[in-house]
Amino acid sequence: MKHFVLPVLLILVLFTTASCNSMNARIDSVFEFAGQQLEKSCAEVNDTSKFPVNTEETGEWHTTSARGWTSGFFPGCLWLMYEYSGEDVWKERALAYTKGLEDIQYYDGNHDIGFMMFSSYGQGYRLTGDPSFKPILVQSGKTLETRYSDKVKSIMSWNPHNEYKFRVIVDNMMNLELLFWAARNGGSSRLADIAVKHAETTMKNHFRPDGSSYHVVNYDPETGRPTAKFTHQGYADDSCWSRGQAWGIYGFTMMYRETKRQDMLATAEKLADYFIAHLPEDYVPYWDFDRTGIAGEDRDSSAGSIAASALIELSTFASDSKKAKLYKETAVKMLDSLTSDKYLARGTNASSILLHGVASKPHGNAVDRGLIYGDYYLLEALLRLKRGIELVK
Repeated sequence: MKHFVLPVLLILVLFTTASCNSMNARIDSVFEFAGQQLEKSCAEVNDTSKFPVNTEETGEWHTTSARGWTSGFFPGCLWLMYEYSGEDVWKERALAYTKGLEDIQYYDGNHDIGFMMFSSYGQGYRLTGDPSFKPILVQSGKTLETRYSDKVKSIMSWNPHNEYKFRVIVDNMMNLELLFWAARNGGSSRLADIAVKHAETTMKNHFRPDGSSYHVVNYDPETGRPTAKFTHQGYADDSCWSRGQAWGIYGFTMMYRETKRQDMLATAEKLADYFIAHLPEDYVPYWDFDRTGIAGEDRDSSAGSIAASALIELSTFASDSKKAKLYKETAVKMLDSLTSDKYLARGTNASSILLHGVASKPHGNAVDRGLIYGDYYLLEALLRLKRGIELVK
């Protein structure tokens, strides 16, 4: 028996090592390509007051001002490229685009300040420790606080419109990390309390018994009661928009990291289990899970990259070893597909890293395009896989 066990263990070790080496080689190849695309994008945009959003039919970037909700992701990509390479040229480029967002610390026009500032200034602070970034991030948290209602116990996502007086989208979970960070770094402890209250309200009202999510919940601003549940970017009010589901997995995984509350972990796992159960054979989700497998329907590579990054972290917290293995293996399979020739923009005229993203199909907005947030979370997921999870503290 002893003579049998040792060779088997050796084979397992060699197999695991070979798999790791293969994935590391794939990651290195993707980052080499990402560097080419990001260098091309810097030359194409060539204006630190403009930020890529999605690719056009020509393959070039459509851009937004600093106030666009996606503005932080391009500097974020540059920071992640700097983290991977250690080359100062990426740091300099990241700094230039990050500083183009400085005034956003006071922008209270929407809830997206977490997206905008934490992927830019947050990543920059993590990688450089630049003390000038800290008060900017704390002020950003204070600005986000202004959209919180003690009656609803939630942060308003979109401003009042017609009968909808207090709309909250599942995406808003992604802005809570900024509040925890600000509370730890000089801001009021109320910021962390707000993050918890918002997550509790979302947990109560945004999810169905099967673990799928509503995109939008509208609340009565006086009573705090939900008055409508519907979609804005999904297929139907009762369907499950895949990117919204990915935001939920990521957000509640972060909430467990910050609070160590089991109900937050259970929510993250329930959302992840639904997401995984509804993936197609190549593990890249359709834009809405109710459209899975229907001929002619589009995939959303951005939903895949967001979920992959979230699942890698969730695998480190999972409630049992079986779930941990499922989440990690699913993330690797998703990344294996996303970094294949089918989804990478290699060999095309697109300036993005990923192809086949869907911003909002109901509105005909950036369907089957490169999306800057898809690129950002792809790079984050690959770095999490390669180097372990490193977070902004």
